[in-house]
Amino acid sequence: MRFSPSALVPFLAVAASAVQDPPSTTTHVPACTATSSTGSGAFFDLRPDMAAIQVEGTYKYGPFKDYTSKGYDYGKNFTMNICGAVVDPVSDVIGVTPPLWQNVSAYYTTKGQVYSIGSESMELQSRGRKLVLQYTGGSPCGPETTAVAKRDPQTDYDYEQKNPDSNDNSSSPEEPEKDKVRRKSTTISFLCDRDPGATQANVYFVGTDPDECAYFFEVRSSHACAHAEPHKPGSVGPGSIFGLILVIAVLVYLLGGIFYNRTVAHARGWRQLPNYSLWAGIWSFICDLFVMALSACFRSVSSRRGYRHLSTSPSRRDRNVDAENRLIDQLDEEWED
Repeated sequence: MRFSPSALVPFLAVAASAVQDPPSTTTHVPACTATSSTGSGAFFDLRPDMAAIQVEGTYKYGPFKDYTSKGYDYGKNFTMNICGAVVDPVSDVIGVTPPLWQNVSAYYTTKGQVYSIGSESMELQSRGRKLVLQYTGGSPCGPETTAVAKRDPQTDYDYEQKNPDSNDNSSSPEEPEKDKVRRKSTTISFLCDRDPGATQANVYFVGTDPDECAYFFEVRSSHACAHAEPHKPGSVGPGSIFGLILVIAVLVYLLGGIFYNRTVAHARGWRQLPNYSLWAGIWSFICDLFVMALSACFRSVSSRRGYRHLSTSPSRRDRNVDAENRLIDQLDEEWED
């Protein structure tokens, strides 16, 4: 049977397709995580910084209370959560309908009134070297805030919408009227904190715009530092790629060596293998080691069963000969008597 070079083609094709074909299973990026947009492959996971209620009988690593930040010269203090609604529920939020009170992620209180500065969002984004999270849909703000006084705080309907007799026909039926009231929003910038003494994230108020519609915060957290992205189920990991490359290299080595030894050196049998003498020497060396170990085990077992080495020293042998001679002489004397 002659070896054909075409035998290499199926093996190489299968190995190459295993490396190049993408995984069939589609994976989704987990919430509150992001991959660096710079192409460095850095991965960020802020889920451990999300405050959550401690359920009795279970244990969760992470904060259990909302984050607070002082406004200092702004005159107001802020309460917020990261990638989630605040743990302590709020009510009577200005300009926000009651069903949406449970989604408030950041707010401040002034004169006994609660103002939302953003609703829950888990869309963490990487913008170059910055890691950003944004909350929108807060309480009304800006010059249009006076129009909110005409709204029912329980239903959040416009005054004109409650009066169907209104003659305002400015909006066409094809384009439904949208909420044109500006609302407060929050932008959070995360910075890497490598301080080993920092046990949780720290929130700092940066500032707001003149209309008090956009609020800016800075959060320092150890989880905002770049990490390697974990292996996703269904995807080809680094170990799998290395294994495929190793298999391809072994196949090329074996098949190429067999082809050369069979066609050029005209070798047959086991001698067709590349570097046959080397592998045969290694195999014989392993066999010798096995035989030596086996004989050592037999010797140790024999010594434990009570076998002892007999001494053959010249002095002891001479003493035995003298004793035998004396015994023979004594027997001869007794026989003669």
